Amino acid sequence: MARYTPAAAKRRKPNPVERRRDLCDVAIQLLADDGAKGLSHLKVDRKAGVPEGTTSFYFRTRAALLRAVAERLAELDLASLRSVADTADGRGDNPSPSRLSQVVIQAGAEPQLSRTKARYELTMQAVRDPAMAAILQQATDGFTKLHREILVQLMPHGAELESGVIDDLSNITLTFINGLLLRFAHGDRIIDSPERLDRILAAIATGVLKSPDKGRLTGAGGPRRRKR
Repeated sequence: MARYTPAAAKRRKPNPVERRRDLCDVAIQLLADDGAKGLSHLKVDRKAGVPEGTTSFYFRTRAALLRAVAERLAELDLASLRSVADTADGRGDNPSPSRLSQVVIQAGAEPQLSRTKARYELTMQAVRDPAMAAILQQATDGFTKLHREILVQLMPHGAELESGVIDDLSNITLTFINGLLLRFAHGDRIIDSPERLDRILAAIATGVLKSPDKGRLTGAGGPRRRKR
């Protein structure tokens, strides 16, 4: 029987799932550093330190590579938010920074910042790629659902709020967070701590809950017109 040696281990075929994941992670970094135009199979090969042709073997076309990267980003983002959903609880009288705010602020610093930049690069590519747009939309839907669940857990008496009010809170805070992440991607850390972000999100929520149109602010019908 052949004896196991480190050299023999190196000659073993790589796990295809792990290799695809690793190549996507390298592609994410390239997207962040050089933008979509700077991404190619050969550049991924060289940065990953694998033989030339490896990336094209796993992803036959550039479009296939970009779509796989979109799926990998969705997987990573949902995993981060799921960790919040699994651990979030009531805030109490003296709340510490919420895990939601911690995750958002972390997205503005490496290594998560590269994912933030890559995500916006792919968002622009998706305008011309329906398949990628579908991948990103599925990720957005999952992210929105989890975000909504977290808000219910973090808000005082969140479980007692009407569905439409929770929708408004979720849509409005997500819109703010997306704008904040875009500024992070441009290097503008306008908010630099989860404590500050908590205060801002709390102020937004307070404004929504005080609005006479709460529950109808972001729905299909929009806010009701008041009678004069």
